Amino acid sequence: MRALRIALALGAGPLALLAGGCGTGHPRAIARSELAEAQTFPYYRVYWVGPHFEGHALAATDGLRGYIDRIGDSVYYGDCVQSKGIFGGGSCLLPLQVTTVVYRLHSNAALGPQRNAIVRDVPAVVYDGGRTIELYSGRVAIDVFSDTFAHALRATGELLPVNAPGSSSGPLPAPVYCPGLSGPIEPGLKRVLARLPHRVCQRAAAASAYERELYG
Repeated sequence: MRALRIALALGAGPLALLAGGCGTGHPRAIARSELAEAQTFPYYRVYWVGPHFEGHALAATDGLRGYIDRIGDSVYYGDCVQSKGIFGGGSCLLPLQVTTVVYRLHSNAALGPQRNAIVRDVPAVVYDGGRTIELYSGRVAIDVFSDTFAHALRATGELLPVNAPGSSSGPLPAPVYCPGLSGPIEPGLKRVLARLPHRVCQRAAAASAYERELYG
């Protein structure tokens, strides 16, 4: 029902999600060593949706080599040449890219038109016409980039860690921070935020109020 509510609110649309150049057939099978890099990534949980998504094979993973903390670690699905980067770098449409990055507090106002939501029982923001969904879990943000809203939403229901035990069923771990959501927050999401560990959102609101009082 939650997924349906988001779908009705946002609708779907195309996305020019970029990755490195287009191929003319199916990509080669991902090398075991490349997959192993993602499976042994040591810093935090990296999310994927398994070896296939909607008939598209896992095409590439980032892993530890060349890891940049502000960009995060990604997995890529589809027929594109296996080029890496948080938003890719060519002209090929990927059906799915999942990027996991350590969350740094920021405002989501710059994302443009967006809707706050609850996805897998954690706070999330849906933007880019519904084609991108960012979920907040543990210490990380999980960015689901796709070519359609339907694909993005379906992928959120299949997320699980590639480098840790876990399942795609049930809720994701609650975030240990208060995400910088922008715009209206409906009552159900307010309740989720209020239940976050260590009352992080209440503490953040109190600190912000104190700062306003000090500096006007």
